[in-house]
Amino acid sequence: MSAPITPDEGTSLDMARSSYAPAFALPDLTTSLPAGPVEASAAGLDEAARITAAPPADLFRRLVGDQESEAVLLAARRVLTAFLTSDAPDEEAADADADADSADADSVAAEVLAARDGIAALLAPLRTHPDPEVRGAVLRQRAPLALTGGCWLDTLSQAATQPAEIVGRLFGHHWRLQGEGTAEAGLPARRRRALVAQGVFLPGVEAAAFLDDAGALPLTALHGAFRLALSRLPASFLPEVVGVHYAAHALGIDELLLGSEPLLAESDVRPLLAAYLSHTRQSPTGPEDRRRALAAVRLLVRLEREHTAALAELAAWHDGLSLDAKVARIVERHAPHAGRQHRAVRLGTRKLTDWLDDGQLDAAAFVREFRTARQLRPARDGGPCRFLKSIKFGGPMFGIFDEREAAVLADWARSVAAGEPAGAGLVPTTAGQDAARAWSGRLAAAEPAGLLVRDPDEPGGPADTRDHRRFFHRLVNFERHPGVLPAARARAEAGLAEAELLFEHGAAGLLTDASWFPYTPEALLERVERIYWDKLVDPYEPLTEIPSRDEVVFEQSTYALGSLIDGAWAHRVGNLGRRGRRSDDMLFSIYADEMGRGDTAKNHITIIHKVLASMDMDLPHIRQEAFLHQGDLPDHLYGFSIHQLCLSLFPDSLYNEILGYNLGIEMFGLGAMRLHEIQKLRRHGLDVSYEEAHLSIDNFSAGHARQSADIVVAYLDDVRHLSGEEAVQREWRRIWRGYASFAFFIEHALVKKVRAATPADLVI
Repeated sequence: MSAPITPDEGTSLDMARSSYAPAFALPDLTTSLPAGPVEASAAGLDEAARITAAPPADLFRRLVGDQESEAVLLAARRVLTAFLTSDAPDEEAADADADADSADADSVAAEVLAARDGIAALLAPLRTHPDPEVRGAVLRQRAPLALTGGCWLDTLSQAATQPAEIVGRLFGHHWRLQGEGTAEAGLPARRRRALVAQGVFLPGVEAAAFLDDAGALPLTALHGAFRLALSRLPASFLPEVVGVHYAAHALGIDELLLGSEPLLAESDVRPLLAAYLSHTRQSPTGPEDRRRALAAVRLLVRLEREHTAALAELAAWHDGLSLDAKVARIVERHAPHAGRQHRAVRLGTRKLTDWLDDGQLDAAAFVREFRTARQLRPARDGGPCRFLKSIKFGGPMFGIFDEREAAVLADWARSVAAGEPAGAGLVPTTAGQDAARAWSGRLAAAEPAGLLVRDPDEPGGPADTRDHRRFFHRLVNFERHPGVLPAARARAEAGLAEAELLFEHGAAGLLTDASWFPYTPEALLERVERIYWDKLVDPYEPLTEIPSRDEVVFEQSTYALGSLIDGAWAHRVGNLGRRGRRSDDMLFSIYADEMGRGDTAKNHITIIHKVLASMDMDLPHIRQEAFLHQGDLPDHLYGFSIHQLCLSLFPDSLYNEILGYNLGIEMFGLGAMRLHEIQKLRRHGLDVSYEEAHLSIDNFSAGHARQSADIVVAYLDDVRHLSGEEAVQREWRRIWRGYASFAFFIEHALVKKVRAATPADLVI
């Protein structure tokens, strides 16, 4: 670990240039991304330190809720540093490195499955515990980990990682875990249904009350924060993603506890681990990548053992609670909401409001005093005491306590009436306390290596967008350049605002029509059909003259940069806590198609690289530093791809705009332009697979073009049901400016004409 470094210490963004390969070739057997410094602003680092210094539950909530800020990406890096930095002595670390050199998937599996057997033995009595309250407490405690399972794959597939074969295989698993485009069939929904079947009802992971309702221990929140941190930086920690993914599904803790069948069993994930270890044998960073992946396997095993032990401690604590202690817990839970409505009620010598409102409630003392209160004395007619009457239907406290709590209170009141002595008082649980303290200490001391502190506004800094190549490089590698996010946001907003000029003039577009119209589902479908027929299909006539090979190759080079980031606009939509809308599943399915649903041969990034190779364009990968110096793609066309990447980094706050952009780009795969390109490529014996793939998959009958219109309709239907027609029109304007921002780059001749013209010239 090291402290942040600054440019005046002799470090620059080119310090790791020698580690980048000069060119890129298929198959992409990448096992980790190029190392290098992490650009950060001083303000971002300060905020990240505040985030990680917060209580574990607050850290968890921030990591779930924010995927668009520099500070959270830096906080995630601090969390990963804390968990992944070995605390083993040098001698043990050397032994671990030696083990990594000789390890294969079968030997790793043997180690993990042996650990699974031990964990299963501890979980069995928890799963079959005779007391449903204890079972429920254990399941609620495990829920924050069960319901975040697999989140480390949410954004692994991105411009920086595709089309690496291991990423493709992991994306295939992600596709399956997400229900193959139907969230209700995916892993989180299956686990939630299993929890409900056992009486555990919790809000969504993204809800403010989620951890409170789960009763999450600090250890649970910290373990969850590790998973979430990995989901925020998966490209930078690819070896760790592989290791955690294998270990989590090989151990299958949640299926053992819930008694359900896994979506991915150990036999499904072992081949992936074997493939990864095989790739590391051919990689220049292979030994280190292998060590990192296997260390992550062992870390996840350690964490699952740790959490299982905490669950067992928690169950034992619940088993040992007396009725008095259980009542004290109920009092603690409701005291903050009791308030002033009990002004006339006294308990002992004090007003009830004094007991409950002083902020220093001693629940055990309250219960001791309550045992002697007149409200618990049996009625003269032999019926329930006044307190039990008050919580039944018609009583002044009816509905305050749930069914389980009411049953505990009734048992306790009866035991008091029967003269049973007081039980042991409430002692807080210490389950997982020591482990949580240790992780919190490591987090407080964590200092991620290689931080490069930069003023965003300095020349050449993250806010300097004048050098398109450098800006594009930062956007592709945003995990190492989180300081680029404010500039990306400003660039996206500026592009969207500028594109609104086509609201008035877009009808004159050659391939698009971004002119404004009020939304109805019928109006949208009419517009896209008119674009399809009038601008894309009907104008088609076969070319009678084919340009020279050089001209065709040059024209293809003007499209290539956009093709190399195919699908990127949608890669961060619908991740953990964001799969509640029909439009999320629909857009995720389109992105999955672009990525071949895990089949690398069908991945559009793979296909475009093959096409470029047929034209003798042997480009470095766009993630590589060497791409900054490539000479095949024209500089003046970077703006289109930069806009797309800027949008992609704000999938929550620019969600509407992404839906509109998606509509534009998916329709662009159709019609005369695509057919002409196929004709020209075929004439010169060049690869047409990329053009053919889009002409097929984007079809307007049922393909991506039609699906993209249906996505907008589905989203706005949900808006209408929740917020009414006025909200629909507000949301629609944002969607359409997303479409216009696509058209703005395609219709450059029209834009140039509009900008140059006087008002009189624009009469069409």
